[in-house]
Amino acid sequence: MKLIIASNNKHKVYEIKKILQDKFEEILSLKEAGISHETVEDGNTFMENARKKAKEICDISGCAALADDSGICVDALFGAPGIYSARFSGGSDLDNNKFLIEKLKGEENRKAHYTCAVCLCYPDGRTVEALGYMYGKVVDEARGTHGFGYDPHFVPDGYSLTVAELSDEEKNRISHRADALKKLLEKL
Repeated sequence: MKLIIASNNKHKVYEIKKILQDKFEEILSLKEAGISHETVEDGNTFMENARKKAKEICDISGCAALADDSGICVDALFGAPGIYSARFSGGSDLDNNKFLIEKLKGEENRKAHYTCAVCLCYPDGRTVEALGYMYGKVVDEARGTHGFGYDPHFVPDGYSLTVAELSDEEKNRISHRADALKKLLEKL
């Protein structure tokens, strides 16, 4: 069965393909599938956004479609940036990171977690959904060159390295996206 990942984010696509590579005959990004579509993420939760993206791409393509919505939720910021993680500062990943560190200036509580909602829609109307998490803390100094988003500032529980300092294999073993995809696969 062909699966279309409702994303053109090369980092997300890479992670999802690595985790699901043995479960589908072919896995394509939107670009690889020749689909030019941007879903308006106007849901109030990660799952609402993931569900909307997956359904739209499934309807457009006639193929199974998988979407995720994910972000970082910081305790001291009452869960922010949450669903607004990608557009927290209105700028790039680097701008978002700078803005987050500025918001946490002087704050002792650095606990945070990543949340990932995944939704798999089939052309026959079936959907399978799962949530995944990775807990840790935010650090001021950006470290590492792997990953994307807030990874250079996030140290998972039980680790001394940021996610951006971990190998792809290690990240794909412990990440919120890996957790959500493993739970999703258990439901298939």
